[in-house]
Amino acid sequence: MDYLIMAGQLMLSLSILIVLHEMGHFFPAKWFGTRVEKFYLFFDPWFSLFKIKKGETEYGIGWLPLGGYVKISGMIDESFDTEQMQQEPQEYEFRSKKAWQRLIIMLGGVTVNFILGFFLYGMVLWVWGEEYLPNKNVQYGIYADSLGLDMGLRDGDHIVAIGDKPFDIFNERTVFKEIVINNASSITVNREGAEVKLPVEEKFVDILSRHENKDKTIFIPRTPFVAAEFFPEGPAEKAGIQKEDQIIALNGQPTPFFTDFYTLVKPLKSQEVTVAVLRNETDTLNFTMTTTENGAIGVYPYSFTRFFDTERLEYTLAAAIPAGVAKGWSFLGDQVKAFGQMFRGKIKASESLGGFGSIGQMFGNVWLWERFWTMTAILSLILAFMNLLPIPALDGGHVMFLLYEVVTGRKPSDKFMEYATMIGFIIVISLVLYANGLDIIRNWFN
Repeated sequence: MDYLIMAGQLMLSLSILIVLHEMGHFFPAKWFGTRVEKFYLFFDPWFSLFKIKKGETEYGIGWLPLGGYVKISGMIDESFDTEQMQQEPQEYEFRSKKAWQRLIIMLGGVTVNFILGFFLYGMVLWVWGEEYLPNKNVQYGIYADSLGLDMGLRDGDHIVAIGDKPFDIFNERTVFKEIVINNASSITVNREGAEVKLPVEEKFVDILSRHENKDKTIFIPRTPFVAAEFFPEGPAEKAGIQKEDQIIALNGQPTPFFTDFYTLVKPLKSQEVTVAVLRNETDTLNFTMTTTENGAIGVYPYSFTRFFDTERLEYTLAAAIPAGVAKGWSFLGDQVKAFGQMFRGKIKASESLGGFGSIGQMFGNVWLWERFWTMTAILSLILAFMNLLPIPALDGGHVMFLLYEVVTGRKPSDKFMEYATMIGFIIVISLVLYANGLDIIRNWFN
């Protein structure tokens, strides 16, 4: 069921983006009197799932969900309709239009995706606002996971800055971004009242960018261990521990925070233990129980929002639009920097690329509209950015050749465009297969 929810969100998001992208080509083509023969969601080699002819255009849905297309008369594209190109140019064909008109037609798709990405970011801020945890409210400091320990962090540290960026909002993903994308070389912490600057070794750019670490944590807020829920018929519930009890010790060893208790109990599999709890903030009680075979007592803790006040920014429509543009622009800047890191060899492409499986997982296994529209905004900007790459068969490739024509006054031959588009198409399909192949290897062989 989880996979169906993720797949459903991905398919709906991609369908919206593909249709709007192709409309970005379709309408300028029609405005300039260019014939559009087909408008398809998904590709339709050999057959289509649905099609209908209206006027000169066939509208349809293909069976291969790798994208979509509009087939414009007199244009060398992924349809490779070379027979049409051998005939005399017609007034309604793409190749008969002025270079600036063809340029607008080709830029229409990415323009729509850029505008849509910025717009959706703004609408998410307007409807849901923006909730965050101020770093100053994390009064108990952090629990450093294995990655954090390797980087020099310690339990109880209070993060002050990542590189030159103040750590005002508690969000560990900021650490990934600043180190991997912005080359931050240090983490500043407050440790037992003294400010300590921890150098970040260059190897962590590679380590943090690895696919195997994308869901791992570097640190989390330390919180007291207060019982929120119980595993049915678990050891703690059977022993008599109640909701709202604060667990303060294991086998006589103090555990002021959940992570302290978790670290101590994990190795104690199927063993008898004594757990001390504080009830009603006044009574200390001891309970004896046998842990599970996984080293647990069957108690779920509260999230950090129980102990620390979060804040929420509310936006008017007038404020949400520029804020959405700013967030989208920042995201695009990060993508450009990430590409730069790959070209410099600091990030491996094989660790950063992912196919439909990786994208689907980013939507999550619960359908939340705020996350759905945020992900759709992200994918819209990624689609625009990737389509602008100067690869033949992508919009950016056509734009590159059109700009060459505008500057030099010379139009590349149809035969050249045919070969270039074929090479570009092979490159794009190879990248798609490679990215999805990585997903298969990660999910099935690791």
